[in-house]
Amino acid sequence: MKILLLGSGGREHALGRALVADPSVTELHAAPGNPGLAAIATLHSTDPASPVAVVDLAQLLHVDLVVIGPEAPLVAGVADALRDVGIDTFGPGKEAAVLEGSKAFAKEVMQAAGVPTADARVCMTRGEIEAALDEFGAPYVVKNDGLAAGKGVVVTDDRVEAIAHAESCGRVVIEDFLDGPEASLFAICDGERALPLLPAQDYKRVGDNDEGPNTGGMGAYCPLPWADEGLAQQVMDEVINPTLAEMCRRGTPFVGLLYAGLALTSKGLRIVEFNVRFGDPETQAVLALLKTPLAGVLHAAARGELDTVGELEWRDGAALVVVEAAEGYPGLPQPGGAINLPEDEPDAYVLHAGTRVDDGQLVAAGGRVLGIVGRGADVDAARANAYGLLDRVDYADGFHRTDIGIPH
Repeated sequence: MKILLLGSGGREHALGRALVADPSVTELHAAPGNPGLAAIATLHSTDPASPVAVVDLAQLLHVDLVVIGPEAPLVAGVADALRDVGIDTFGPGKEAAVLEGSKAFAKEVMQAAGVPTADARVCMTRGEIEAALDEFGAPYVVKNDGLAAGKGVVVTDDRVEAIAHAESCGRVVIEDFLDGPEASLFAICDGERALPLLPAQDYKRVGDNDEGPNTGGMGAYCPLPWADEGLAQQVMDEVINPTLAEMCRRGTPFVGLLYAGLALTSKGLRIVEFNVRFGDPETQAVLALLKTPLAGVLHAAARGELDTVGELEWRDGAALVVVEAAEGYPGLPQPGGAINLPEDEPDAYVLHAGTRVDDGQLVAAGGRVLGIVGRGADVDAARANAYGLLDRVDYADGFHRTDIGIPH
């Protein structure tokens, strides 16, 4: 099977590793890819958010499957363009991708499907913003309605900060604060059916002890020893399956990866948000434990044939990823810092996210630069392996959280 993978981050490097491990994969191509993917795939400079350019590349390569990693190509309609010319594609069409592209639309779908979520108000004006903040009270939860690379949400007790963020976004969703721990569950969907992956927990704040601004994610681990054993099935029954049914009812069946951000509140399960692609960095931990060959599962989903795939199989133990970020992230990260990496180990390895090669030297080229993955018999062992390898990463301009794997 020839596969084209779109994207260039740590998520895509993790996906690439999992795809080439599938014996059915004969060629892996990536656009635009990164230095980590360059070791396992043929890279192409094609713009992944250009439907015309991606279709041209996929046809030139005669690929059997296109896997879309980031959200921007999905919202741009790349999956639709590929399907229009008969190319199997893992990723939702433009209309279905609005589940992530608009928080307001996602709330509308949740309400219609009976999915439990926080009460919310969609606001456009200063008056609407202030009324919603008054209604819900602190802590204030203010979400940019559109795509914001994981950094469009502010949760604060500071009303001035909440109003400033809301006004900077234009259209915003202001909602009731959800107490309790958060978790993530991914489901591979073929339009009608879905298979759950392992629940995971990520760390969105930039600093230890969940301090500082939100980021795209500073680390993650799975499975969750503190969560109820039936959590995945509960999410499938109460969230994923009703959402798929509602999307079918609307004439926009969802084919791809549906990510449910969960809040396990004192009043029960609530959905914080939907994403329409593999979440980063949770993907890096979850795929480290996947035993079932991934390419065949994604291809079956793309063809509407998940009923031919059995339950997913998982390795024993736990996996954890620590993000090494560039100084200044999530504000203005410092680019260009030299990076020297240690050799991968049996239970620990490095994934590339924001990197590039300048004159033969690996350097930082983004906010989240690397993901260091560890596996072990339990979360503590996985944590020790990840941080042990991270200690040998030579990147003077980087920083990371030291508390990944400690439940929050």
